[in-house]
Amino acid sequence: MPALNRVQLIGRLGRDPEARFTPTGKKYATFTLAVNRTWKSAEGEKQEATDWFLVNAWNKLGDVCQQYLKKGKLVFIEGRLRPERWEDKDSGEPHSRTIVVATTMQMLDRKPDEAEVITEEESMAE
Repeated sequence: MPALNRVQLIGRLGRDPEARFTPTGKKYATFTLAVNRTWKSAEGEKQEATDWFLVNAWNKLGDVCQQYLKKGKLVFIEGRLRPERWEDKDSGEPHSRTIVVATTMQMLDRKPDEAEVITEEESMAE
């Protein structure tokens, strides 16, 4: 049976990308992405909301994100969703979140000398 896990987002960075490391020492970049949406209520009033996403970028793509992206930048992110579940060590309370694992990043308000699109496959080839 075929399967698909893909997400595409356009939004603004909520904070500068931050370098993190796995317990085995593998480096990745993490940042938040704010995606705004608007609609009209039943009364015809304009409504707005912001959805926040936690994004992780690995390998060379993570390095590029750290180098070029800053808080407030408009970007297109394509990737896959990875759910995480854990229990609080003290209270035992269950927690969950869904992370976007980026495979492609395109700067939409970039300067002329910045790369247009970076994919995970291209970044691994370097």
